[in-house]
Amino acid sequence: MKVIRIAAYRGSAGISASCLFGALIGGTTIGIFGAPSAAAAPDCSPGGVNATVSSATGAAHQYLNAHPDANQAVTAAFNQPRSQASASLRDYFSSHPQEYRDLRGILAPIGDTERQCNVTALPPGLESGYQEFMAD
Repeated sequence: MKVIRIAAYRGSAGISASCLFGALIGGTTIGIFGAPSAAAAPDCSPGGVNATVSSATGAAHQYLNAHPDANQAVTAAFNQPRSQASASLRDYFSSHPQEYRDLRGILAPIGDTERQCNVTALPPGLESGYQEFMAD
């Protein structure tokens, strides 16, 4: 797979966070990201992939801002060792399944883009956390 480095790293905001639910969303920002229509061809250029990742993570941060308990769980996990963070987030989202479904839906365009464009859009640590969070 071709690896596309994401230029829009914003410290612990943006995508850099917590072990996104094992590694990905650390911090705060998430809005509602409209999934591309099935008929639309994905933009597989580095800029297009970066835009998808930025939109999805921005939407996730806005969502977390609007859900303080989820934001607190993710923020706390950011400061924990990965195995502990993963367990903490699993416990939190098991108790809050709608928030889990909401965040999975918001972050899904990243995986869709990776599959459609045959790329890895996130750095390795975040990618593994993303895959862990998105797994059923």
